[in-house]
Amino acid sequence: MTMSIQWENAEPGVKRRIFGPGAHLMMMEVHFEEGAEGYEHSHPHEQMSYCLKGSIEFTVEGQKSIVAAGETIVIPGGAKHGARALEPSALLDAFTPLRLDLLNR
Repeated sequence: MTMSIQWENAEPGVKRRIFGPGAHLMMMEVHFEEGAEGYEHSHPHEQMSYCLKGSIEFTVEGQKSIVAAGETIVIPGGAKHGARALEPSALLDAFTPLRLDLLNR
């Protein structure tokens, strides 16, 4: 099945689109303007983020790291995390299990 939801605003300077999920895995593309932030939050889902372009500073449980184009970061389920774009950037996020909080809106 192929499907993608329309682009939507997530936070100021951040837009996303959620792709049709599999049985236990889903992906979302996220674009950031320079300086835009994905606010700190947590969810029980394991997350892997692949940087498509630009560079993003992630904070995971208080630890900062920079992920640049072509690099990935894994965020364990339940970990408090946030992100800030150091330049115009894009991520491809994968989650397991499904984020029903995003899919059932």
